[in-house]
Amino acid sequence: MPKPYSSEFRDDVVRVARSREPGVTIEQIARDFGVHPMTLQKWLRRAEVEDGVKPGQTHGESEELRELRKRNRLLEQENEVLRRAAAYLSQANLPSKGSTRS
Repeated sequence: MPKPYSSEFRDDVVRVARSREPGVTIEQIARDFGVHPMTLQKWLRRAEVEDGVKPGQTHGESEELRELRKRNRLLEQENEVLRRAAAYLSQANLPSKGSTRS
């Protein structure tokens, strides 16, 4: 699903909201730009996290975590394949019950 607002638009609205004059509310800015006030609040919170002002996970960290989880799943699958192959091969190398070694 495409994002309804481009990142440039969001950045512009956040910049205007951050540099607003005293007495100008978030609701007024949101209305001027045609976004819901809660949407603008969310964008402001996200910008504070990205700027390191507030604690939280940045977009880059989220992306890295998603990639690491994907890589971890792949490695776990590869490990399972190797474990099963090792178990199969160890069974294939067992001496049969009917043969005797002298």
